[in-house]
Amino acid sequence: MTPKERLAELARAKGSSLASLSRMLGRNSTYLQQYISKGSPRKLEEEDRRKLARFFGVSEVELGAAQENSYEMDRDWIDVPRLAVETSAGPGAANGEELVFDAFRFSHKWLREQGLEPAKLSAVRVIGDSMEPLLREGDDLLVDLSPKAFRDGIYVVRMDDNLLVKRVASQGGGRFSLLSQNLAYPPISVEGSDFAIVGRVVWKSGRL
Repeated sequence: MTPKERLAELARAKGSSLASLSRMLGRNSTYLQQYISKGSPRKLEEEDRRKLARFFGVSEVELGAAQENSYEMDRDWIDVPRLAVETSAGPGAANGEELVFDAFRFSHKWLREQGLEPAKLSAVRVIGDSMEPLLREGDDLLVDLSPKAFRDGIYVVRMDDNLLVKRVASQGGGRFSLLSQNLAYPPISVEGSDFAIVGRVVWKSGRL
């Protein structure tokens, strides 16, 4: 498999568009599409290749680097993309285009210890107060997008084209409760078909 084919495969698996990845690199939105389909540029710039390797959690060698030029720190650290969307801890945030604008860097060893797959992680920001004091407006959330058997916990969910962050609990019989930490917000009882789980919240950052 060529580096171009591997990049296209990684983007598909991650669910990231080539345009958004190009913008993450600070390039024109057609940069990676032209690289893959037209061979222009002939190969990725070293810094672009390094950023993409960290983003996908793979070795630079897979994206065209010579074996001796593959950096040790690429195996030690993973850049998890921060998406330009907000997930609401209130009435609901409209689900806009998921553009990568930044990244959080995590220890590859720590992610492995947590059982987290780097390619299946994204970070989003909280708006609203319904999850206070657990989650506050402005907190950034690390979201595990990998499909796993459901268990009660904090999730980012999509409902009626809105993104919410809630504690999700099974009621049995195919029904679920979407619960807020802030008692001013009543529980929401829904059928499983009324919402979709985007991913489980596994970590948060925020100011003290």
